[in-house]
Amino acid sequence: MSEALTIDDTLTRWSVPDRAGMPLLVLLHGYGADENDLFGLAPYLPEGIALASVAAPLAPPWPMPGRSWYAIEGLDGRSPESVTTAAEAFLRWLDETAADASGVALLGFSQGAAVALQAMRLDPDRVDTVVALSGYVAAGDLPHDEALTRRKPHVFWGRGTNDQVIPEARVAHTAQWLPAHSELSGRVYTGLTHSISDDELRDVHAFLSKWLERAAQA
Repeated sequence: MSEALTIDDTLTRWSVPDRAGMPLLVLLHGYGADENDLFGLAPYLPEGIALASVAAPLAPPWPMPGRSWYAIEGLDGRSPESVTTAAEAFLRWLDETAADASGVALLGFSQGAAVALQAMRLDPDRVDTVVALSGYVAAGDLPHDEALTRRKPHVFWGRGTNDQVIPEARVAHTAQWLPAHSELSGRVYTGLTHSISDDELRDVHAFLSKWLERAAQA
């Protein structure tokens, strides 16, 4: 795997100091945000989860604030290779930081959702539950994709009808790819832009509650 990117764990926000043996939900923010962005979702998530909100490894071009997982403009903008490089960096962080978790799920928004889904594709043994909000599956094939058609990891994909940020081609590819490669729970929210709604958070709560039930039975 590429060593080009490194996640700065000193920036990670944790919900609890003593998290050994707890199920872990990792939050992956979107372009131009940071580790503080999705941490505010904590009150809307099920209890009994250790949360880790990770800072993406790149700074977007000035004057854009925050951080990014990969470039979205230029010749390499949104390239599958750049999504893979970011997901590899994230998986290294996960192996180094969360080996003692009783189970791992990912919740990503926009870029973070793309990276979360790519991490699942790269290491389905480590990640088998993903909440992908306003994001997409990167194009191209990966070595474990065929196995995913049999394993069917659990994925929740939520997006809005008025989201003008994610290219239509990426949405169309994701709508075709996810049903074939995952146990998909999905919903399209009428009127929602590139954001997260209360209705969506209720659906995410229900989805993650089922993840906790599976983790307890494992």
